[in-house]
Amino acid sequence: MSQDVLIPLFAAFIISVALSPFVIPFLQKLKIGQTEREEGVKSHLKKAGTPTMGGLIILISIAVTSLFYIGRFPRMVPVLFLVLGFGIIGLLDDYLKVVLRRSDGLYPKQKMLGQLIVTTIFIVYVWNMDSSCLEFLIPFSGGTVLSGDTVRIIAVPIAYLAIIGTVNGVNFTDGLDGLATGVTTMVAVFFTLASLVLGGGIEPLTAAVTGALLGFLLFNVYPAKVFMGDTGSLALGGFVAGAAYVMKMPLFIPIVGLIYFVEVLSVMIQVTYFKKTGGKRFFKMAPIHHHFELCGWSETRVVTVFTVLTAFLCLLALVGING
Repeated sequence: MSQDVLIPLFAAFIISVALSPFVIPFLQKLKIGQTEREEGVKSHLKKAGTPTMGGLIILISIAVTSLFYIGRFPRMVPVLFLVLGFGIIGLLDDYLKVVLRRSDGLYPKQKMLGQLIVTTIFIVYVWNMDSSCLEFLIPFSGGTVLSGDTVRIIAVPIAYLAIIGTVNGVNFTDGLDGLATGVTTMVAVFFTLASLVLGGGIEPLTAAVTGALLGFLLFNVYPAKVFMGDTGSLALGGFVAGAAYVMKMPLFIPIVGLIYFVEVLSVMIQVTYFKKTGGKRFFKMAPIHHHFELCGWSETRVVTVFTVLTAFLCLLALVGING
């Protein structure tokens, strides 16, 4: 069992590290660079031109590694589908923004339609493959699982909210060097351990995600040489949501993914408050990681605090599996 974790972990890490010195210059040559808003955090203006779409490195590392395990671990298939499905949506969005110079990338309706299609295919697949994936393991309940046809039917609309919400939460979290990478690495480690404990059957994939992120982090840590872009952040959101559902653990997402939730909530609060008050702001800037920056926190401090907090929340969630 340990080989099914260690081998994909190291394989994805090596692929990620080996690809980066080739992909990053390639993205630079294509002038696929990050753009920074003038009204944003001023210290971020120096990031303009840093290659984005680095999520390709993560996607390739995960996909290549996972292909060697799908035969023995078929439950990885729907999770990998969400990773690649949302990754492709992110890739299209990045391509339109940074290559074709269409500032909005995919229009909101186009992006939402793509997310709905990918989520629907996932739900239909797991319902037919193993509808127990739409059951709920209750945290800190001693292993109690909410099951039955009624629960599964109710779980369908909840799945749309949870999956699309998680995907966009990770997307909002990707705003500082190493932030989404560091936080999601902790979450991937959690799901690897959870899969081993529960017999989830997806540990090679979760380990591959961990390895791919650790390799990418070497180039994404401050000062970043490459950004993952929507290609990476949407794919990682798909991974978190898919892993949770396949292991009946969507109720654990608000625990291990608290940072994602807070990031989305901060944007919702900011937009709502801005409209209701005629232009006033609740936070200095949203998503909330920028608020802390404008409060005087360094970029590395924000990333460290958010990552460490996620690590503690993942430990708490591990206790909650059988606690």
